[in-house]
Amino acid sequence: MSFRPFFSLFALLAASGMCAAPAPRTGEAEVRGSGSGLPCFTIAEREEQRGGAPDFEAVTVVDPSTRPRATMWTMSMPPGRTFPVLFSMCIPYAGRVQSLPQTAAAPLATGKVYEVYIAVRASDKPNQPRGYGARFCLARQPDGGTIVHPIEAGAREGRHLFGCIVPK
Repeated sequence: MSFRPFFSLFALLAASGMCAAPAPRTGEAEVRGSGSGLPCFTIAEREEQRGGAPDFEAVTVVDPSTRPRATMWTMSMPPGRTFPVLFSMCIPYAGRVQSLPQTAAAPLATGKVYEVYIAVRASDKPNQPRGYGARFCLARQPDGGTIVHPIEAGAREGRHLFGCIVPK
């Protein structure tokens, strides 16, 4: 059996892999509670310390339990305009900035997991993420109130859906 055809295939595959650039990473977003009881979004403090404040492009909240994923809300910057996303700031869910294109915000239900993705403008900084992501939910408390509950990366679902469903 001749290995010549396999050698050519191997050489071609190896050469094509050497030219491929690594996929841009997704950085870590942070979800906080706002005064209104709804979430707000920013980048994690360690992301800002690692690469500085990226330039905002868009924020999108989706319901990952539906197929296709349902967009709950999105807001984006027009071309040519932006602002730095700082850890110290927070972009509120359904925030009404009249000059920015956005969709109407759908109500968020308690006990349901949502995902947020903050897209940022391309940068010449090495290893700058193209966006930042996180998961969260609104959790009803025993007293009837609702809190924003961030879900840590790598968390396991468990009986109480990441802590989004309060045990009775």
